[in-house]
Amino acid sequence: MSIDHHGHAHEFEPQFGLPERLPSDERVIWQGSPDVATLARSAFHLRKLMLYFGLLLVARAYLETIAGASALQVLLALKWLAPVTVLGLLTVWTLAWLTARTTVYTLTNKRVVMRLGVVLTVSFNLPLSKIAAADLRALGGDHGDITLALKGEDRIAWVHLWPSVRPWRISKPEPTLRAVPGASALAADLRAAWTAVNGSCVALAPADKANSRTMAPTRLHQASAL
Repeated sequence: MSIDHHGHAHEFEPQFGLPERLPSDERVIWQGSPDVATLARSAFHLRKLMLYFGLLLVARAYLETIAGASALQVLLALKWLAPVTVLGLLTVWTLAWLTARTTVYTLTNKRVVMRLGVVLTVSFNLPLSKIAAADLRALGGDHGDITLALKGEDRIAWVHLWPSVRPWRISKPEPTLRAVPGASALAADLRAAWTAVNGSCVALAPADKANSRTMAPTRLHQASAL
């Protein structure tokens, strides 16, 4: 079974999160969406943006202060920068919220299905037989990213997957279940389903930040958050 995708509007899905109804011999093991706050922090870098804009505001206020400006003059100097800061952060949060709302990840006993897209919805079918390795990255609060490395030459364009893709893997993108709740339990379910399909055991390695970018074949590797 090859990896394929289908343009699909989720309002008309025959089965939630799926482009078509599952066959009688296939069942849903897990289904979920990214956690908004975790996705905003990890994929959209909201905290870093908050720090960046905060530093801009402080720097502008400091320059006005050392120039001898009064408190009122400092506030007037920030009257344009402050609204832009709020608007920018709200835009990023809204994008994260829309992404989480329209994204659905599904694990069945045969495949992983990723329904993605805020405007144009597509679904990617990733057969468990085509998955070479998985990497669990803990994000705190039992949320995490689960990255899937595909076998052979199978690949999906990085831009089609974003943000459900491993950062900086452009030449051979790795689909990623981003900011999922109950990530450790999902990792165990994925390991069991993968083993049932491929007929060999997948070991869950202990967290190891130094090897967080290394994925051994047929191994579910847990990496600590960066």
